[in-house]
Amino acid sequence: MKPEFLTRIRIISRIIFFIALVLFGRLYFIQVMHGGEFSDEADRQYTRPNQSLYNRGSVYLKDKDGRLVSGATLKSGFIVVINPKILVDAKTAYEKLSGLIEIDEDTFFLRAGKKSDTYEEIAKHIDSDTAHIIEELDIDGVDIYKDRWRFYPGKTLASQTLGFVGYIGDEFSGRYGLERYYNDLLERGGDSMYVNFFAEIFANINSTVFKSGNRSGDVVTSIEPSVQLFLEKKLQEISTDWNSKLSAGVIIDPRNGEIRAIGVNPSFDVNNFQDQEDASIFLNPIVENVYEMGSIIKPLTMAAGIDAGAVTATTTYYDAGKIELSDYTISNFDGKGRGRVSMQEVLNQSLNTGVAFVTSRMGNRVFADYMLSYGVADETGIDLPNESAGLVDNLNSPRDLEYATASFGQGIAMTPIAMIRALSVLANGGTLITPHIAKKIKYTSGLSKNVSFNDGERVLKQESAEEITRMLVNVVDDALLGGTVALPNYSIAAKTGTAQIARIGERGYYDDRFLHSFFGYFPAYDAEYLIFLYTLEPKEVRYASQTLTHPFIDTVKFLINYYEIPPDR
Repeated sequence: MKPEFLTRIRIISRIIFFIALVLFGRLYFIQVMHGGEFSDEADRQYTRPNQSLYNRGSVYLKDKDGRLVSGATLKSGFIVVINPKILVDAKTAYEKLSGLIEIDEDTFFLRAGKKSDTYEEIAKHIDSDTAHIIEELDIDGVDIYKDRWRFYPGKTLASQTLGFVGYIGDEFSGRYGLERYYNDLLERGGDSMYVNFFAEIFANINSTVFKSGNRSGDVVTSIEPSVQLFLEKKLQEISTDWNSKLSAGVIIDPRNGEIRAIGVNPSFDVNNFQDQEDASIFLNPIVENVYEMGSIIKPLTMAAGIDAGAVTATTTYYDAGKIELSDYTISNFDGKGRGRVSMQEVLNQSLNTGVAFVTSRMGNRVFADYMLSYGVADETGIDLPNESAGLVDNLNSPRDLEYATASFGQGIAMTPIAMIRALSVLANGGTLITPHIAKKIKYTSGLSKNVSFNDGERVLKQESAEEITRMLVNVVDDALLGGTVALPNYSIAAKTGTAQIARIGERGYYDDRFLHSFFGYFPAYDAEYLIFLYTLEPKEVRYASQTLTHPFIDTVKFLINYYEIPPDR
């Protein structure tokens, strides 16, 4: 055989092999990576005229064993449609259909009377068995088409966090929560993947085989469904027991910012959001509302004083029960003095005069710089829409008074999520984290990406964070409800907060309206979980220790058992 002929065969063979390789790659792309999407498109060819089946990416929760649980997905069924042009006997059709599906009689006959129309929807979300029966009736002018819609299996579970989809003008997209924040990722474009097969191959092989579809995907969150459910039940109990206006909470890993649970009560059924009369229930107050937080600020003030070298846990001052600043009297919660007390007792007894003393020892500017370094003035960057920034103008005041009141959480306001980020600094050894809900993005191309954030800025020295942790453990062991709720085998660091509600449009505070808050983390010296709870305007109760201590301890016990956390002492 001539060498020229052999060379020709080799060249042809390589070309065939190359084409086969590309075709194989493309077939893999279609059948494996995008099999579901192309199957969906095939369905669309046999559904409603001039319409496409709704398509959107999923949002998943993730249980402790790594299994994915649908938080927001698609549900398939059927839609019942009439063609008024050919619907001859509307009365008979209504009688037959109304025995199978729920139809408003007036609406049916109104739509049946539109003789110039060829397409009127009369019932949605019909199951396959019912659809089959209707199809068997073979009613002229009545058709059954495939349908698909957004579905939230948990109903009320994490409703403010998941959000929902709906119309904004003519645009149908994510309206609230993760649905809105990750809308660009979750949306599915219908035409982008349908081009001439061979033309696409030979025009742009790299784009065809490797890059198509990377712009859309599913969101896997760090929310653990059992933990989320427990938290929401606990929030419901708090609101019921104390007739609160609102209760909310977050369980977060303070080491990396992953949120295990985030809940608000009252919640709503996301599948039937249109039934809500007050749209404010769709908002997430954890990221959108700012509050004066009260005494849970005190550990941040004390940690700043320790870190700056102004005080230690054993530093003492004379507590007269009140101090005078700028013709204003700052008093302890009960107006009583304790005489000479240590900084530990300042936290144990939550003394306003004590943290004002710490601030005076640091100096106003140093105190303000520490507070700002905790991020209380800033958005945290959490992956939820409409996050608000803090209101901390008092940290730039020329008067001592504003710094003193800020030291115990009055006169400055921030979102609960910003407060959680700041408190996480105490729990993780002194660094800022970015609270977040998404853990992984699964692209439609078959690729996936873990959601990660840069290591946070160091705010406190490690030893300062350890010292404030020891002090907060002492609060739980000796002071919180007289030490009766401490767990003998687990170290827990915690602090309560009771803040008066500022009058709207007026100076001063309501005498009978309070924000109760509670935060704590454990195991205290290597914290895996930080729990933050708050309840707004509980009735006929004064202090957060009364409303939130037991729900907090119940949550700690649940997490210990659920995650099988070993004792640390």
